Parts: sequence; C-alpha cells; structure tokens
Amino acid sequence: MAAAAALRSRRFKWSLDLGAAPGARPRGAAEGRGPLGFADRQLGEGGVHESDKILMEKRCWDVALAPLKQIPMNLFIMYMAGNTISIFPAMMVCMMGWRPLQALMSLSATLKALESSSRRALQGLVFLVGNGLGLALALYKCQAMGLLPTRPSDWLAFVTPPQEFECDLRLKDDVIMA
Repeated sequence: MAAAAALRSRRFKWSLDLGAAPGARPRGAAEGRGPLGFADRQLGEGGVHESDKILMEKRCWDVALAPLKQIPMNLFIMYMAGNTISIFPAMMVCMMGWRPLQALMSLSATLKALESSSRRALQGLVFLVGNGLGLALALYKCQAMGLLPTRPSDWLAFVTPPQEFECDLRLKDDVIMA
C-alpha cells in the first residue's frame, strides 16, 4: 500500500492542478521555491555595477582588437588568391584595402564607443595599429601582384627621351691624315 501511494505521488509530482484558485500554490509545491534561477535576496549594488564595468571593458577591447583578429584570415586569403591578376585576387585585395580605410574614416564613432573604458587611449592606439597593418597588408599584396609602380620601368612614360646629337665627322680636304 505504501508503494502504491509513493507511485501515485511520483506520478502526480509534475502535474498541474487546473481546479486551484488563480494565484494559489499548487498542491505539493515546496514553500519558498521559485523558478530556476530565482533568488529571494537582493543583489548588492556593487556587484551589478562592477560586472557591468567589466563587461564594458571587455566590449571595448573586443572593438579595439577586431582589426588585429582579421590579419591572420587576410594572410590566408592572400596565400590562397595567388599573385596572378584576375577577378578573384583583385576583389580580395580591394576588400582588404577598403575595410581598414572604412574603419579609419569612421574613427570618431569608434572612439566614441570606447569612451566608457578606462583605457581608451591604449584601445584607440591598438585600433589604429590594427587598421594600419591591414592597410599595409593590402598594399603589400598589390605590390606582389605588380599593381603598384615600384620599378623604374613602370615610370618610362614620364621619362623624357634622350636627344640625339649629330656629329659631322666628314674629312675636309685640307686636313692631312697621318
């Protein structure tokens, strides 16, 4: 008999009593227990603000380090694209150059997002260095593909041609040749 009562109580442990009055506790509910994650005590004021500060610092560092995190992927893309001049490598180089330029053009908005940080100067510097490295990587790829005029032969159109001088080397009659 005790086994049957235990079986019944286990079977009805998770059941919902629809006949109970609204707002009343269901039968068999433990006193003082709320839903998962519920706590009756209030959190201290310092705990919430401190965790918010830590999260804001983390977020600011994520913004500052984002350009540096793109560099390994850009190196891999550079390797896979090769040095031939075709549509795929040209698009990759354009995107590698445009993203840092776009980020540098919106620098004021990025620095405004970093204002909540205590290390905003260092984070701004890291952001600038990361975008500068990304831009340098794009320029290196352009040079490797031969798109930048870095050789003297690339500037031949702007070199003035040498003037030719004619020399009159005819012998005159009065000159005695020895």
